[in-house]
Amino acid sequence: MADPAAQADGRPDWTPPLGTNERIRNRAIWAVTLFAASVIPTIVGLSGIMGARDEFNIALVFALAFWLGGVLMALWAALPTLRYWEGLPAQTRWLGALPLLTISLFLSAALIAAAVT
Repeated sequence: MADPAAQADGRPDWTPPLGTNERIRNRAIWAVTLFAASVIPTIVGLSGIMGARDEFNIALVFALAFWLGGVLMALWAALPTLRYWEGLPAQTRWLGALPLLTISLFLSAALIAAAVT
């Protein structure tokens, strides 16, 4: 039996709350920005590790803080994306899901590389 609330294209006949697209978009942009901001401190921190072993490396602390902030923003974008998946436009769906998918891809590759070596 067909759902009477469904449209002809298979999408439900409802829309997410007002402003959901904008919130998902802003959170995804912040996630990507924080991930990008963690790259330079990581490079600086790793170059500092090669030189001196006994010094406290604040660059890696900043890199970790930016990366964790990006993870939180990616989760914060992915949760409403998954909740309202059927009612969102395709562009917003992928924009909300890609930061978290990217994290899981890199973490999976790192785990495989660590297991192989």
